[in-house]
Amino acid sequence: MTRLIINGSKGRMGQTLSACAARIPNVKVVGAVDVGDDLGAWLPECDAVIDFTLHHVTSSVASLCADQGKALVIGTTGHNPAEKALITACASKIPMVWATNFSTGVNTLFWLTRKAAEILGPNFDLEVVEMHHRLKKDAPSGTATTLLEILADVRKVQLEEALRHGRQGITGERTSSEIGIHAIRGGDVVGDHTVIFAATGERVELTHKASSRETFANGAIRAARWVVGRPPGIYDMQDVLGLK
Repeated sequence: MTRLIINGSKGRMGQTLSACAARIPNVKVVGAVDVGDDLGAWLPECDAVIDFTLHHVTSSVASLCADQGKALVIGTTGHNPAEKALITACASKIPMVWATNFSTGVNTLFWLTRKAAEILGPNFDLEVVEMHHRLKKDAPSGTATTLLEILADVRKVQLEEALRHGRQGITGERTSSEIGIHAIRGGDVVGDHTVIFAATGERVELTHKASSRETFANGAIRAARWVVGRPPGIYDMQDVLGLK
């Protein structure tokens, strides 16, 4: 039996996690925690914490888990460099799965994006388009950021220098080194991501569309079951799915 605490239990993902966990054998939610609750008081009851909250909350969650030796799954996105450093420091004490997306399909997209970028080479221009619901707070999405990082790694460029957030005005001709990102917000879209490889005379597009948050919730629970008992360190869904 894997005992879980859901941090951010009243949010959209938190509610979906609770519903999915109730249908999975040998998984039990022993704590549903949200704003105003004492996470530390619940930690002795669990094997792992799943965190879907806000970027400024995660570092304190990681610190509490590290103090009590509890595994952590992080689905929160939008962390700044200082917050990332604080979270990373806790990985010397506990195992954590830190992923921008827990969908099996999206992690297959990550793998395919790397392979396509390697095969197609520098003659293809790179663009990423993502769309999410109107209530999403960060842009680009964490998933889109991972896709951009993969593309920059294959091209061996600094992402900060190559990145172009949309385009406006007289921008001049597109350079071969830039990587475009376009964030669209509207309605109740759960999450759409497309990677475009465009060359003269042909175009390749890789697309993933999520129609339910259950795909993310089930992946996060799978990650929590996998990470319990692992050596301290930072893992991602590529590790969980055996894609590395």
